[in-house]
Amino acid sequence: MSNLEGEAEWEKALWKLQPFPDNYIPPNAFLSALRRNPNFTPLTYPAVVVLSFTVTQHIATIFTLLGVFVRLQLRLLDPRVLVCVSVLCFVLGYVVWELSDRERTREERRKMRSASFKSSILMFLFLVSLSPVLRTLTAATSSDSIWALSAALFSLSALLADYSSAGDGTERLTSVLSINAAMSSSVVLASRLPDDLSVFALMLFATHVFALFPVVRHRVSASATVALQAFVTFLISILALALVWTLSGVTTALFAAVFGFTTVVAPGLFVWAQKYKNEIRGPWDVAVPKVN
Repeated sequence: MSNLEGEAEWEKALWKLQPFPDNYIPPNAFLSALRRNPNFTPLTYPAVVVLSFTVTQHIATIFTLLGVFVRLQLRLLDPRVLVCVSVLCFVLGYVVWELSDRERTREERRKMRSASFKSSILMFLFLVSLSPVLRTLTAATSSDSIWALSAALFSLSALLADYSSAGDGTERLTSVLSINAAMSSSVVLASRLPDDLSVFALMLFATHVFALFPVVRHRVSASATVALQAFVTFLISILALALVWTLSGVTTALFAAVFGFTTVVAPGLFVWAQKYKNEIRGPWDVAVPKVN
């Protein structure tokens, strides 16, 4: 057999009768097709920092709502002012949405405006009618349980949020769960406010920051520059810091620590950990079809 092996040329074909064992591999072909990290492109530190802006924005909106809630509870903020600010932010966000929507025709935009106006009115009336119920929703529950439940729901919202830089038009399940968790946390917090108007103002504000703002952010981020993303992140972070600065030193320190870790430390750890990535590919893997 050794003579035949010396004369014959080995082919990678199991169906063909060859004078070689089934597990035979030529010495010069062993691990020749081995590839390490074939589809891996290392990211630089500035690029990872830019990608972390959406995480920072979501965390800042959570602390912003907490600051607004405490001010409403202590009667340091007039709920009518918060309602006016929420309506103004809604109008501003809708204008940004309209300016960034260049795919629809004029007729489609007109129908969309009509549907958006009806939905806004229905949501407004729904929150007004539901505010008395929400105010007494957790009357039999202790405040300590409310704080713990709210913290757990906000943490779940931060973990499940959609932090992709540009939306593809489809809602991910984790994104929906994140919105539900944030709104549920807002509901249990609103049940600790003193009057119905404060409950309505907080729920209206929570709807804007947790349900509508991420949609506008996904639409704008597809064409937004790095400077614009950095400016929006800085603006929201400063707003959150200003709201919690005069209320609690512990909360301020917590927000500063989370902000610094998310925006500065975590990107550095991610870039450092890239050198340990070792994905091995070879002919033993399942074939990946390529469609031209």
